[in-house]
Amino acid sequence: MKKFLRIFLPVLVLGLAIVAFAALVSLGKGRNPERKESGTAAVLVEVETAQVQSLNLTVVSQGAVRPRTETVLVPEVSGRIVNVSPNFVAGGFFRGGEVLLQIDPSDYEAALKRAEANLASRQAQYADQKARSEQALRDWQNLGREGEPSDLTLRKPQLAEALAGVLAAEADLQKARRDLERTRIRLPYDGLVRAKQVDIGQYVSPGTSLGVTFAIDTAEIRLPLTSRDLAFLKLPAATGGDSESRPQVRLSAESSGVNGEWHAEIIRTEGVIDETSRVVYAVAQVVDPYGVLGISDQQVLRVGTFVRAEIEGIPADNVVVLPRAVLRTNDTVLIANESNELEIRPVDLLRSEADHIYVRGGIRDGERVISTPMSAPIPGMRLALTSDETPGAPSDQASLADAKADQ
Repeated sequence: MKKFLRIFLPVLVLGLAIVAFAALVSLGKGRNPERKESGTAAVLVEVETAQVQSLNLTVVSQGAVRPRTETVLVPEVSGRIVNVSPNFVAGGFFRGGEVLLQIDPSDYEAALKRAEANLASRQAQYADQKARSEQALRDWQNLGREGEPSDLTLRKPQLAEALAGVLAAEADLQKARRDLERTRIRLPYDGLVRAKQVDIGQYVSPGTSLGVTFAIDTAEIRLPLTSRDLAFLKLPAATGGDSESRPQVRLSAESSGVNGEWHAEIIRTEGVIDETSRVVYAVAQVVDPYGVLGISDQQVLRVGTFVRAEIEGIPADNVVVLPRAVLRTNDTVLIANESNELEIRPVDLLRSEADHIYVRGGIRDGERVISTPMSAPIPGMRLALTSDETPGAPSDQASLADAKADQ
């Protein structure tokens, strides 16, 4: 038995070793060596370098351009329209004091002459009664009567009645002049005609709508602001304020493929909160929006244009501005530390917008914030940065896709 073991035991051990070696070789061939190497490679990410800075926060709002002064033209006298200004058309510009419409003045010119004649008659009657009163006083004195003459003796009631007639005639004359003046429809401001509703030959009376106009000296935009927006703005009161305390506004719009930008400023806030939307409206003002007064050299900003407004806010120090996409749940961001390892860092968020976040604590100047989306980040994970040229680190888009697939 011992002789048998001495002969066959080495053969058996050798056979088992051969079988084990063959199994290991077969197992090695079934594996993907490239996949094994990529599983241990660093994850390729893109980063944003944090820059601590001081800036003025900006609040974004939007609204439509509206005229500050708008007028619905209504005649104060009746008559037939006999003349229409060539500027009285929809979109036409006019100057202050220009006659836009002329109502037939003939009846009112006749009324003015009657009022003038009536005043002259009343003045003559008053002069007659005054002369009679003075003569009565002289007669009283010439007769040597004692005491003061009575009012009837001096004809004072007749004199007062004549004076009242003069005053009434003067009032009638003033009204006749006003009525004649009102046959000429004009406005006290430079403006633009929004709508024309009458034309030559048409009979109009008080209450008839003639058209709609608005002033072009300034335009206004009502900008809705939430309570969160108000925390980053220093706005004037509802009654306005001095020009130094008015926040500056940059307006922008895109209409028919043409981009435009305008400068404006907040001149006041409306003193109520909208009950439906719970917002406060700030009013921005643009001077000479049509550029016809020679006050502004900005491009034309038409009434009705819908604009985006960027309102200058309060200053903020030691702030880091980052893309909105870097912010993760619970106000955290991913950091690539000096060893190119991943850190999950909570931050002090000052403000969050649709495209950017403003961080005032938790990130130091020069630190690298990861902007690549990561579904399951693990602290300490090895990282490869797209800006690095580390040997062996993936550098093309295909490698980036492989690295993301391994996560």
